[in-house]
Amino acid sequence: MPLEALRPSPLVEQAAQRLRDQITGGDWPVGTRLPGETTLAKTLGVGRSTVREALRALAGAGLVQPRQGAGVFVIATEPTEDWPTRLRRAAVGDVYEVRAMVEVQAAQLAAVRRTDEDVAALSTALEGRRTAAGSGTAAFVDADIALHAAVVAAAHNPVLTDLFTEFVPALRQGLIDLVELLDLRGRDPQPGDARHAALVDAVADGDGATASRILREEFDETLGQLAGR
Repeated sequence: MPLEALRPSPLVEQAAQRLRDQITGGDWPVGTRLPGETTLAKTLGVGRSTVREALRALAGAGLVQPRQGAGVFVIATEPTEDWPTRLRRAAVGDVYEVRAMVEVQAAQLAAVRRTDEDVAALSTALEGRRTAAGSGTAAFVDADIALHAAVVAAAHNPVLTDLFTEFVPALRQGLIDLVELLDLRGRDPQPGDARHAALVDAVADGDGATASRILREEFDETLGQLAGR
């Protein structure tokens, strides 16, 4: 697959994609030293700075590695998946196990660090979950996740908050499927209401042990349902 000059447009993206195609297509196997920047720039019809940025993108994807004084070498023929992509591909049970670790710790921290504003947000989220009981499964799952997000936010740890936020897209559809598959709302339109109310009370009361225990029990129950479906 010979390289060809590029058309004007986002040149860095085009250059990175053309070079990536050379690598993933097998034209440049692992261990191959790429042509120099000047050669690539001439072949692709772009400036050296564009080639340099494209190579940096490929290095970030784990495909190439610059070696001081030696050049840029191919180190893999498949790009490394970023975190959101890996989460989308993960089984919901695996995501849920890690989510449980994050939230149990977050609940304990939330009970210590919560502010009056956090307590108000938790109460609002709990009421939103109850209101969503009269809506469809997707709306109820969204309201449930919003309550859990409020608990995590009350921990006031931005890393925990960001980590939970990353889980949500991968988790949401899995929870919708689980609720519908097991008909969890067929018996009770708002399953777990008493447990979630107790969680909000525990955080508000500063009782981290109880808050973390409630969430651990909830997650253990859900993981059991996932394993048995």
